[in-house]
Amino acid sequence: MAVNSELKNYTVVWARDQYSGRGQHDRTWVSEPGKNLVFSVFITHESLSIEHLPYLSHAVSLGIYQFLKGKNIPKLKIKWPNDILSGNHKIAGILIENTFKGNFVKHSVVGIGLNVNQTTFPESIRNTTSLRKIFKKEFGLEELLGELVKSIQQEIKYCSPQYFKKIKNNYLEVLYRKNVPSMFKTSDSVPFLAKIVGVSETGQLQLALENEEIKVFEIKEIQFLN
Repeated sequence: MAVNSELKNYTVVWARDQYSGRGQHDRTWVSEPGKNLVFSVFITHESLSIEHLPYLSHAVSLGIYQFLKGKNIPKLKIKWPNDILSGNHKIAGILIENTFKGNFVKHSVVGIGLNVNQTTFPESIRNTTSLRKIFKKEFGLEELLGELVKSIQQEIKYCSPQYFKKIKNNYLEVLYRKNVPSMFKTSDSVPFLAKIVGVSETGQLQLALENEEIKVFEIKEIQFLN
């Protein structure tokens, strides 16, 4: 759509049945037809540089976090880089794709999956939850979609240099297992103990190792070891 026409900012495409959903680490996103919110938001940027892209990810994550907080979802956290958890169970995921012009981001397509009315999930994604599993009632998808997009808009409007410090601080405040010793594994499946101490300006995860050395990792270099 963006290639073939001029799209308005915050145009939303919502799939009631998504049969080829993609997630982080080249994984698939599984959604039962008609049960969840699986949608993409088209966002144009006036002056977002490529180096500041992590703040867009933070802002989108915070928008979803604030929306779910308003619904009283318990034990909410953002798992680096941008999964949303209730306790240890994933309730929402984000995948952002961008178009560039020079050193700036021309526009972004923010793909979001939010588990709403689905109650059973494949064994491969057993650490998953939904609004219905938490509250034992069904939710209207269209109403939730409007509220969620507004919450994302509210956070993204602050995605400019004068607010970057605030965005990052808000993100770190709700970052899953920050300062808690945790097991991780490298891309070649080597396990190690470390604790999250922050996120770099370029979006890398900063870990303190057992010898107190600080190392940074890209998204494909590391995973939590459940």
